[in-house]
Amino acid sequence: MLHQHAPAVERLGMPAFRTGQEALHGVAWMGRATVFPQAVGLGATWNDALLRRVGEAVGREVRAMRAADPRVGLNVWAPTINPLRHPLWSRNEEGYAEDPRLTAALATAYTRGLRGDHPERWRTAPVLKHWLAHNHERDRDTASTSLRPRVLHEYELPAFRGPVRAGGVAGVMPAYNLVNGRPNHLSPLLASALRTWTDLPLVVCSDAYAPSNIAGSQGYLPDHEQGLAAALTAGVDSFTDHGTDAAPTVARLTAALGRGLITRADIDAAAARLLALRIRLGAFDPGPDPFDDEAAFDTPEHRALALTAAEQAVVLLKNEGLLPLRPGTRVAVVGPLADEVKLDWYSGALLRRTTPLAGLRAHRGVASVEFAEGADVVRLRMASGWVTVPEAGDQDAGAGGQAAAFDPALLGGRTDLPPLTVGRASGATSFTLTDWGDGVLTLRAPDGRYLSVADDARVRASAEAPGGWVVRETFTLEPHGDAHVLRHRGSGGLVGVAEGELTVGERGEPLHVETVERGEDAVRAAAGAADVVLVVAGNDPHINGRETEDRSTLALPPRQEALWRAAHAANPRTALVLVSSYPYAVPEADAALPALLWTAHGGQAAGEALARVLCGDVSPGGRLPQTWYARDEDLPELLDYDLITARATYLYHDGAPLYPFGHGLSYTTFGYAGLAAEVVDGTLTATVTVTNTGAVAGDEVAQLYLSAVAPSVPRPHRWLIGHRRIHLAPGESREVTFAVPADEALGFWDVAHGRWCVEPGAYTVAAGASSRDPRATAELTVDGERPGPRPVSTAGLAAADWDESEGTELVDTTRVSGDAVAAGPDAPGELLFRRCDFGAGAREVRLRAARAEPGSATVELRVPGTGCRVTLRVPSTGDRYAWTTVTAELPEPPTGVHDLRLTLRGQVRVDRLHFN
Repeated sequence: MLHQHAPAVERLGMPAFRTGQEALHGVAWMGRATVFPQAVGLGATWNDALLRRVGEAVGREVRAMRAADPRVGLNVWAPTINPLRHPLWSRNEEGYAEDPRLTAALATAYTRGLRGDHPERWRTAPVLKHWLAHNHERDRDTASTSLRPRVLHEYELPAFRGPVRAGGVAGVMPAYNLVNGRPNHLSPLLASALRTWTDLPLVVCSDAYAPSNIAGSQGYLPDHEQGLAAALTAGVDSFTDHGTDAAPTVARLTAALGRGLITRADIDAAAARLLALRIRLGAFDPGPDPFDDEAAFDTPEHRALALTAAEQAVVLLKNEGLLPLRPGTRVAVVGPLADEVKLDWYSGALLRRTTPLAGLRAHRGVASVEFAEGADVVRLRMASGWVTVPEAGDQDAGAGGQAAAFDPALLGGRTDLPPLTVGRASGATSFTLTDWGDGVLTLRAPDGRYLSVADDARVRASAEAPGGWVVRETFTLEPHGDAHVLRHRGSGGLVGVAEGELTVGERGEPLHVETVERGEDAVRAAAGAADVVLVVAGNDPHINGRETEDRSTLALPPRQEALWRAAHAANPRTALVLVSSYPYAVPEADAALPALLWTAHGGQAAGEALARVLCGDVSPGGRLPQTWYARDEDLPELLDYDLITARATYLYHDGAPLYPFGHGLSYTTFGYAGLAAEVVDGTLTATVTVTNTGAVAGDEVAQLYLSAVAPSVPRPHRWLIGHRRIHLAPGESREVTFAVPADEALGFWDVAHGRWCVEPGAYTVAAGASSRDPRATAELTVDGERPGPRPVSTAGLAAADWDESEGTELVDTTRVSGDAVAAGPDAPGELLFRRCDFGAGAREVRLRAARAEPGSATVELRVPGTGCRVTLRVPSTGDRYAWTTVTAELPEPPTGVHDLRLTLRGQVRVDRLHFN
């Protein structure tokens, strides 16, 4: 019962059960389903009510699809609610927003829709991903996130806490990474935080293969029995490991039981939580299920909802009067995404689709539409001949590409089509070559099939689109003398020729690329003959930024930059439409072009939705769910999770973003007036009147922010405490009221005392159209308890509770619990603790530290402004968890309140200090 694939227990009449059905923005991996916009696109709607309706629709389709295919599971692994701290994280497409409160609100709405409203039975059982602090794919199973207490309590935990407390969450999935040196699957916060937020028996489902990582790639425990035992006692209930084969997991847990590493009570606790989940899903109920009558699939309502969601996700970034398109406009639609509907790893297969090109051609307000993809058309000549795609007969080009796959990672590519051959120039095939940046290419045959490499290492024109866990459709051209060799990225092999067929292996055959048509020339021709040009650029979610592969830059791929420049040179009335899973840095396009839009990949209705917005049927109302930075240099290092020190996200970023969090324009204008705010009985209430001051109807997202006027610790520039998407007719006004718990809205984590704190004083409440566009402000004076100094003389000092740090990382005190601070061998580490109260005088310090390496390290203690300065030498303890206490007398014993500095030299781990 503790494995993902729990077998049936016939003697008890229990059917088989599995945890895990992907349902991030529609039912995934099980064939054709309604595909809604990517999660980051749903985040751009800022519309809680819409997210709930989408969740309801997905839940109904899960139920309907399960009736036809028992492989469809009711325990859905969705949504992903890691705040989008860093835009180079390749799984940016899976999250809702960089703000934890917005993330929590949207996740609450989506999970409530998935769960349903029945008082006892659940439509589906949502599991939140990924606990905790997971925004990187680089070394994702071995890298440790250094997570300081303030970031943990103010940024990471609130995103999870909101939906869990709302009662629509069945559990969580731990992330692959480590936090403060300890694997997330052993996180003590599962017990000390997560399971204290609700009375529901939350289930913790491991991520795929992660249990084996504990003693495997992470090397955290010496064998798998100890690894799985530690996960079980930490709170993991369902082990996702070894695919459908439960035997290794059962064997390891059985051995752990025999060794006394776990008890029967540990097993019973996990099994009970899993059984409680199955009971809530009605697995053991006789008679009809309360959700049977509502189970529905691909209904007109779901199709309309997919269109509405795609419309509401469109964000107008800039507009100097070019949009909306006037009736009768001749349009040129160009770019690599102009005639595409791209899917991502967690998409379902499309039941229907409209591309931007198709959407505009179908719109009655457009006079004519010209199209140019903007990719080069090339022929490939190898030493033994010209590359040719053989006749494929009557095979279906899409066969297998959209089939249901219990685990699409296991798909091995098509082998039913003939491999590419080499021959005479007269038979050479012309391929569409698309450069996606970073040297990554795709090649497409005239019939639309992409070149792909199957398990037999043959190259075929066989794929409907790039995809799969290992993408088999991407290549790079590498210089080779006066020619090139073509490397297959999925396998790392080189393309060569064997017996007249293209194969991939260790040795490649040089080739020459002959350009038949330049993409930029086609774009110029189309642009010059149009009234308005729409350059549709962006990403393919399976290329250059996807699960396991973070992005390298915010920049638009150079070939796509060249396309908008070519279009603009031919026709100044050019708009850049970015369709992408993440933000780009496009400052030059912003400066040069009269209009820019962004939308995430919008699912099945993407093209129709975009056309309706461009033509003015719908006024754009989407808002950016994360900051769009102007350049790579504005970003912290990918693994730097200390957004306070790194000055990251809209909360702390000190520079001028290209487009701020919450930004989005409309075809109308909105005014704000009469903002008033007060705190009564523990609730902060704010009211503001929003008026449509323009000539057309539209949606406004009213955003409410707080900022502290004179905080005693670094606080965000401003932070979101409320939002509301409203529709207003021209001239219409509406009073919008926000009511939020005052302590959550106003407080911060006081590291000096290990508690949540609301600081008294003045705060500014601002309502407006973005984080950088306040339209109305009000002052608010709050009573509270001003944080006192650190009581180090009586309570000691936890090293992990620093105020400022440089050159250190947070690590695990033990394999079970606790956080400490470590410094490396190359440079000293610095820790600053502000306002430490030494009382009547501290004469002695006791330092708890560890050093696994031979030799010794030092920890220097200084109290600035006094003569107190002492160096403590930490000897080798032989193990990172072997702690020793080093004692020293303090010269000129400090009294009263002072700052305290520690300098760590050499590889040393510091846990606590005590003063006598």
